[in-house]
Amino acid sequence: MNEEELKRLIEKYYSGLSTDEDEKALRAYFINNTAPQGYEAEREIFSFYSEAGDVPEPSADFESRIIKALDATSGSDKPAKFRKLLVPLFSAAAGLLILAGSYFFFIHSAEPKDTYSNPEIAYAETMKILMNVSTRMNHCTRALKPVGRINEMKVKSFGSINKSATLVEKNLRSLSYLRNSDETDSASKEKTNN
Repeated sequence: MNEEELKRLIEKYYSGLSTDEDEKALRAYFINNTAPQGYEAEREIFSFYSEAGDVPEPSADFESRIIKALDATSGSDKPAKFRKLLVPLFSAAAGLLILAGSYFFFIHSAEPKDTYSNPEIAYAETMKILMNVSTRMNHCTRALKPVGRINEMKVKSFGSINKSATLVEKNLRSLSYLRNSDETDSASKEKTNN
């Protein structure tokens, strides 16, 4: 069997149009020959079919036995219908309970409660709490003062680095001026020599 015929038979097999003779020819080919490159999967398939043997044909009463089995299971439909009615009913009841519970929860928790009946005591307690918050915030800002000093030192050190960089740049300019003057002197000497 050449590769084109092999390809045609495999395409027929995968499209479901192959006959028993075609499949027998494919089994015989893959058992007796090594699979060409790209047909390793088909070799596995047909070697499995060869090892498994022939699949027996179903008996004559096969369909009737299946239909009887289906009818026997469909006879016990009453509990399934009962269950189909109860699930939506219980779901609706659970939804109503959740809505009622959340309504009562939010209604009763939303009411503000007055903790102090005397406004002077309430004012004094508020001032005490605010003073406590202020003291704690001031304590925390004192702890951050060293961080501010680090920033000051950074600014000072960058300032001194900038000063030294400007001095180096200034000295380099003077050196480049000298180099330029040396080059002009050597160029004028060459002109006079020529």
